[in-house]
Amino acid sequence: MLEYKAPMRDIEFLVNDLLDYKSHYEALGFEDADPDTVQAILGEAAKFAEEVVGPLNQSGDQEGCKWEDGVVTTPKGFKEAYKQYCEAGWPSLPGAPELGGQGLPASLTMIITEMVGSANWSWSMYPGLSNAATRLLNATGSDEQKELYLKKLISGEWTGTMCLTESHAGSDLGLLRTKATENADGSYNITGTKIFISCGEHDMADNIVHLVLARIEGAPEGTSGISLFVAPKFLLDENGNPGERNSLECGSIEHKMGIKASATCVMNFDSAKGWLVGKPNEGLKGMFHMMNAARVGTATQGVAMAEQGYQGGLAYAKDRLQMRSLTGPKNENGPADPIIVHPDVRRMLLTQKAFSEGNRAFMYWVNQLVDQEVYGNEEVSKEAEAMLDFLTPIAKAFATETGLEVANHGMQLYGGHGFIGEWGMEQVVRDGRIATLYEGTTGIQALDLLGRKVMGSGGALLANFTKVVHKYCKANEGVAEMAEFIEPLAKLNNELGELTGKIGEKAMQNADEVGAASVDYLMYSGYIVLAFMWARMAEVALKDADNGFMKSKIKTAQFYYARLLPRTIAHRDAMLSGSDNLMSLDEELFAF
Repeated sequence: MLEYKAPMRDIEFLVNDLLDYKSHYEALGFEDADPDTVQAILGEAAKFAEEVVGPLNQSGDQEGCKWEDGVVTTPKGFKEAYKQYCEAGWPSLPGAPELGGQGLPASLTMIITEMVGSANWSWSMYPGLSNAATRLLNATGSDEQKELYLKKLISGEWTGTMCLTESHAGSDLGLLRTKATENADGSYNITGTKIFISCGEHDMADNIVHLVLARIEGAPEGTSGISLFVAPKFLLDENGNPGERNSLECGSIEHKMGIKASATCVMNFDSAKGWLVGKPNEGLKGMFHMMNAARVGTATQGVAMAEQGYQGGLAYAKDRLQMRSLTGPKNENGPADPIIVHPDVRRMLLTQKAFSEGNRAFMYWVNQLVDQEVYGNEEVSKEAEAMLDFLTPIAKAFATETGLEVANHGMQLYGGHGFIGEWGMEQVVRDGRIATLYEGTTGIQALDLLGRKVMGSGGALLANFTKVVHKYCKANEGVAEMAEFIEPLAKLNNELGELTGKIGEKAMQNADEVGAASVDYLMYSGYIVLAFMWARMAEVALKDADNGFMKSKIKTAQFYYARLLPRTIAHRDAMLSGSDNLMSLDEELFAF
């Protein structure tokens, strides 16, 4: 059975040494987020993850959620853990003080999300969706809506959902059929069925605040006619407390491959009362506040499942005895050597380490940008928003794809035991598999990156990133010990711009060229982002190279550059191969 231990040494390295959260928080005016406070908060969060929700991970998977007559019951211990979570004030950390929050930065909250999610991702879904709902209402809700809902969401007394898609629509939300009819009092009756609603019904909170996409009668077809509504499970009385049950219910819960302790609901709205959030027909604009936050959160799931896979794989590799080292016995008093001595086991472990630690650094940087976007002055906010536009689809897709690879390596390291439930490794794979799918699949993220963000901005969003990398490489030019990192990074950074131009030229003749190249383009970009992060980590580590932890960073950076970064060659060649090898086969020839 897996026992999660928060990787505090690595977290402290990123927060204190690499990304200098102290200066970052001071620049944004977070006086209460001083190093001692941050360290104390993270220490307590680690205890909660390790001692409270971690032990519920395997039992929750085995028990799963139960549905009966519209009522969902969560696994044993989940409700009690959530109560403890709220009593300790964890949900209120990023909330505005005037609404009962503690006014701490979003980047600090995301570190806690990572730890809690690594320990038990199913459980972390319940408060996680509430954070995204809070951000949306804070950005687009009316003053009355903020007053009615935000305090309870921030305290954790209520939880939130986002009700987007329908069975026939998938990621094409322009096809949705849920209707909204206006009432005389300004409310709306919402009718329709939504699917894949994470935590749409459960027994852990007093009320559930649904944020629902629907089409007002007479609105245009497609995405331009979609509006956003807030529809609580229980309507509020004159004092703002839960009263009469709204006419919405959970029709069923999905029987899933993984995250079985997180209720994924079919939600039926039968003239349910809801209130417009923002302006009519601008629902997607508002929902993107929530979706982008959810995408960053899903990228964090990639880090979480990688950490689970790495911790489990490393512990087993040190303990499992099998065969002798090819260079002679390393455990002479035992019947065999621990498998960590074998080169191929080292290949898997170092791949796990490089992606786990590299993506963590990437995500902490992304969340610093989130802080700057939300709390910075106009110039800082605008620059951060532009960088996030480029990095968010990469973070969501790359961190989850490589996180899943790490989880699979963890299972592989156990051999046949990895396929057996009692060890916990197959659960890591099952739970993590969803991360590449929800909040927009890898393919959707790739189209967003290459089509909308890069091509749609005329290359401006790409240039924001490549300029940062270029300046970094120029600053380290001629530094002998950094040459093995800077030279390949600079070359790939230049090549990314050249490849973008070539794909753009092809796309002018055939729009399918963007779709054909997009996933390889995203993964290619992701490897460059991680190369940038690993170069920065190596630069810091080289200042104290005799320290064991820092030496480990340097060696892992060298492994990443030697063994993983060359994958860019295959992605480059694939994206330049064109769309014909994908599109020329007639549909009827896809036969079996």
